[in-house]
Amino acid sequence: MSAMEGDPPPELTITPPLLNSANPWATTLEDLQAIFDSPHTGAITTRTALLDGFEHDDAAHQYAFFSPTTSLASSSARQRAKGESAPAINPQEDAATVNNLGYSPYPLSKYLAFLKKIHKTVDKKSPQHLKPIIVSVTGTPQEIRRCYDRLDAFQDEVPNLTIAMEMNLSCPNIADAPPPAYTAAGLKAYLDVLPAAPDLPVGIKTPPYTYATQFADLLDVLRKSCIVVTRSSLMKIPCRLSFITTCNTLGACLVLGPDGKPALPGDGLGGMAGPPLHPLALGNVRTIARMLKGWPETKHVSVIGVGGVGDAEAYRRMRNAGAYAVAVGTALGKDGVDVFAQIAKGFTDKEK
Repeated sequence: MSAMEGDPPPELTITPPLLNSANPWATTLEDLQAIFDSPHTGAITTRTALLDGFEHDDAAHQYAFFSPTTSLASSSARQRAKGESAPAINPQEDAATVNNLGYSPYPLSKYLAFLKKIHKTVDKKSPQHLKPIIVSVTGTPQEIRRCYDRLDAFQDEVPNLTIAMEMNLSCPNIADAPPPAYTAAGLKAYLDVLPAAPDLPVGIKTPPYTYATQFADLLDVLRKSCIVVTRSSLMKIPCRLSFITTCNTLGACLVLGPDGKPALPGDGLGGMAGPPLHPLALGNVRTIARMLKGWPETKHVSVIGVGGVGDAEAYRRMRNAGAYAVAVGTALGKDGVDVFAQIAKGFTDKEK
């Protein structure tokens, strides 16, 4: 095989290396504008969208905070859904979440409209000039390609922003649709639809991997996607991904309230996030970052670490594990946009 040909895809530059993950607290224009306006975020991520939106049902799709110490929910989502008053979240205890949410009820087009409004607030002298907007999307491989094409064309409409695309291949809550990134074949189908040389930074969001074969399969699929077959030769190109976001929530988790009833409706099962996920997320970040750096075709791919970050110490652990940038999910829901200032307050001079 000939030497690698072509340049790596566009780099995703996040300065400071702190942002939000795709989550329910990044759903509305108001959510996104507040995160974007924070001087402590180097990028923002939209809640994951489908081309035509997700059929969200407030009575069925919910989240609940719980204590990592007791594993008890402070208030059940069932209570909130009924409109009943629920105890306030204890900021010292209720730091974790469990959810059975799907994706955003808003279609991709709605998020593009949001971003146009955000773009109007930015000028070339603004500190937010060219702040990356990671648009998180999902769907079939063919729908993902349509999302990419729309975002590629949309970039010209918002020259003061940098548009990137995250393929969320890791939600554990969709019935009869297991996370594609858990299988080599599932992941390959999505990589195959990407352009050979993307104009936008593109990444994938992976589920939490728990054993060595899963990591090996990820690397194998990424490396094989770099091989291009022509009539006369095999050609190797750089991996088409600019970043990997790891990791999403851990599925099939059950949290009970003080009354012994599930905090979520239905069977009560959902994806867990927050501090209990942190050690697993660190392991995923370290393993994936080291694998990527070990091969010339993947060494340019950055890792965005997600999972249980709510203070500077957790942020620092993510960075030490190999994360290029660190995203916040549950702590954003718990503390609001001020969480970014709280994390930044603990930065050393070298980290600022």
